[in-house]
Amino acid sequence: MLKFQGKTALITGSGTGIGKAIATKFVDKGASVIILGRRKEPLQEAAKGLEEIISKNNSGASVRIFAGVDVADESAMTGMFDSLKNDNINVDYIINNAGVSGPVTCFANAPLEEFKSTIGIHLTGTFWGSVQALKVMKEGGKIITISTFFTEERPLEQRPYRFRSPYTASQGAKNRLAEAMSWELTNKGIISIATNPGPVHSDRIYKTVYPKAASEFMRVSGFEDLVPTEVSEASKELLPLLGEDENVIKEGITKAATKLANGKDVSKLTETFTNLLNKIQTIAEKVQNNTSHMIANQEFLSQDQVSESVLNLCDDQIARILNGKVIPGDRVFYPVKPHIGTATPGVHQPDFSGKSIVFTIDATDKTDAERVEFLASHIEKNGGKVACFISQSTPTELQEYISGKFHSHIVDIKNPEEVQRWLNTANTNLGKILAVIHITGKLPEISKLTELNRAGWEELTEKFISTPATVAQRALEQFVPGGKDDPRLYKDAKGAIMIIGPDLPIGRKVTGTQRAQVEVFRGALRPFTTTVNQELSDVLKSQIRMFTIFPGTVAGGEPKNENISNALNFLVSDSSNSSSEVTFCVDESR
Repeated sequence: MLKFQGKTALITGSGTGIGKAIATKFVDKGASVIILGRRKEPLQEAAKGLEEIISKNNSGASVRIFAGVDVADESAMTGMFDSLKNDNINVDYIINNAGVSGPVTCFANAPLEEFKSTIGIHLTGTFWGSVQALKVMKEGGKIITISTFFTEERPLEQRPYRFRSPYTASQGAKNRLAEAMSWELTNKGIISIATNPGPVHSDRIYKTVYPKAASEFMRVSGFEDLVPTEVSEASKELLPLLGEDENVIKEGITKAATKLANGKDVSKLTETFTNLLNKIQTIAEKVQNNTSHMIANQEFLSQDQVSESVLNLCDDQIARILNGKVIPGDRVFYPVKPHIGTATPGVHQPDFSGKSIVFTIDATDKTDAERVEFLASHIEKNGGKVACFISQSTPTELQEYISGKFHSHIVDIKNPEEVQRWLNTANTNLGKILAVIHITGKLPEISKLTELNRAGWEELTEKFISTPATVAQRALEQFVPGGKDDPRLYKDAKGAIMIIGPDLPIGRKVTGTQRAQVEVFRGALRPFTTTVNQELSDVLKSQIRMFTIFPGTVAGGEPKNENISNALNFLVSDSSNSSSEVTFCVDESR
């Protein structure tokens, strides 16, 4: 009955929801728990219930609260683990559970600060919490990371999760991070496992995610006589009314109509808002119903069932068997298109005459600069014009190498306003931009990710996740000016974005650790690309496409720039619009 008596579990985001359920299950099995979160009141309320269970079981366990701790906050997390270390607390299980919905909107409309914040909580919070936890963990400790089923169906198959691009990017990377940690921590005897429980009954999914997704469908096309911006403003007022009493809903709609009338007839606007809220609720229920019908018994998991599965993963024998695995607890039969390919289909060499292609470059070494040279020469040889915007963080000798060959500027490509300004300049001076190519550069040589300091980790997430997202979003605004506020402008619009992601390591003696490190960041870009493309094609009805190219092979083979130029030819062709494959491992043959 008290299987975990004498053990201690730390659960992030444990004041409510799944985290609270996991803490409850641990305490019920005799463990002491450390619970933490941003809000003090839910933690105190949770602690009362946990202490009652401890008293009833007479287990001698304890509950410790750390309130005001945001997993994305470096000092708060570091301080918490330092406090535990100073008190000689040994933690046996770290459960990375904390999360947020993030912006639920088309990527083109997602505020970049919210994008980064979502990455910070889900991915960086998991990384930093796990690294700091090593201070208080001994051999036999276990790190369990809760991820999502909405990133991958099977190896190399991605699930798009429309309107959730930062969420899918961070979750995909979390899965791969759990794998990388298993490689890096094996000498410490610490086990790392990720689990994707699938759809779970929770207020977040019913009151936030589904309704926000439904309102985004309405925003994209407008509703009745409301333009997209008006739908967005109305939704902010109306969504909190869902689930309230009928009188509260009516009163809230009237207040919203009065507040947002702007000269319109309030009674007519009240009727429109009533119809809008009903439509949002209908769509949200339909999404929920459709998802449940992809499950054999048509039931989402309960939070208690998720907590039971997490504790099973903490079992010594099971954990040793599953170390380094991502457990697909997902029960949803969700047929997906492949999305991942190898070589791109061959097309006739396009004529780039009269067209310009912009490179944004965050090079790491000489081979990155030589790749730019190869691709830019390919474009110029076929009549196109090239502009190279080189990141300030690119080593000086590489900046000079590229600048000596092509029209170039040193640019802060982390800054969306500066990226936008330079794209506008290129469009004006060189002609209409056909494509934007972003080169992330290679992963720098790192002994272990888990030995990085916080600044070192954030440099990597900036380089391989936030900066590609910044460039991609500014490119979309370049292709469809004003499309952020009026997504109807995207219909039939054209443009191409190519992200050339980090190469796999080269050589015959490449280690599993080296591959796993690169896969953390590839794991972010795959679902991100898949999600954005589904929005661009299926939701916004545009002809804009974003591809991600991953050079190198799992066998350590040399990447070939010619394969990337062939991918570029395909991307700018009409053939790419009908392709379900949007991420290409161009050097692989399988």
